[in-house]
Amino acid sequence: MAYWLLKTEPDDYHFGQLMTAGQTVWDGVANAMAVNYIKTMHVGDECVIYHTGDERRCAGIARVVSQPYPDPLDATRKLVVVDVAAVRALHHGCDLATIKAAALFADSYLVRMGRLSVVPLTPAQYAFLTEAR
Repeated sequence: MAYWLLKTEPDDYHFGQLMTAGQTVWDGVANAMAVNYIKTMHVGDECVIYHTGDERRCAGIARVVSQPYPDPLDATRKLVVVDVAAVRALHHGCDLATIKAAALFADSYLVRMGRLSVVPLTPAQYAFLTEAR
């Protein structure tokens, strides 16, 4: 199993919407590096959903429930998506300042490439982000 951090602007798609829907297509990712990460996802991988913008915090946990497949809205057929299902909310999710202060993330793309919307996590990073605070 792999671990991921998926970023979303909460005004566009809020983790609460995923909790209500139960499952969604994780789309809208166009950065080549992020698309390549999606291509490596597998059913059962765990994802931290991170709200960008004014919140800048981890909002919840989701699980990948489909293999990657071509984005049906992409005429170029270069983009891929996965389906994710809500697992649970993180009511006191880790914020960006806490993440940046943790040595565990010093080499992480989460800190080094702030605009990357799909970021791999180590098991230790995933545990840090999902522990109750």
